[in-house]
Amino acid sequence: MTTPETNPELNPESTATHNIQQAVPFLWVSDLDASLRFYLDGLSFTKTKEWIDNGKLRRCWLQREGAALMLQQYQPGQKPLGKLGEGVSICFQCTDALAIYHTAIARGLQPHRPSVGNAMWVVLFTDPDGYKLDFESPTDTPEDSIYDGSHLNGPAPQK
Repeated sequence: MTTPETNPELNPESTATHNIQQAVPFLWVSDLDASLRFYLDGLSFTKTKEWIDNGKLRRCWLQREGAALMLQQYQPGQKPLGKLGEGVSICFQCTDALAIYHTAIARGLQPHRPSVGNAMWVVLFTDPDGYKLDFESPTDTPEDSIYDGSHLNGPAPQK
């Protein structure tokens, strides 16, 4: 019989090494080269692993600090109908989301203007396939504030 005493996974107080180490989103993309430009050149990720099949890059692992993503391009005829990325949002918890914003702007990306929601600065990007990427960091700035690049521009208009 498996009990919390005999299986550390069943005992949240256990000091044993955690079994689950990391969740890594796996994004299927329509153009791997365009996605790599976005993530490597624009968001400063680094390609740390790659899988090559018949001389062609098929899949890769991207890393930036404590976060990782995997990308793989659809093969001809495999791309699903409909809009890719629909309903998918990946939230990166940061110490300074505004630094991510400024770096991305300097590298040629056009993120949405940062705003405050749930006591967090939120910097929203949409990748080439429509996946939403939220970079968020804690703030005591008033809710619904909008960042204009150097200072606050007051609360966002009510919807």
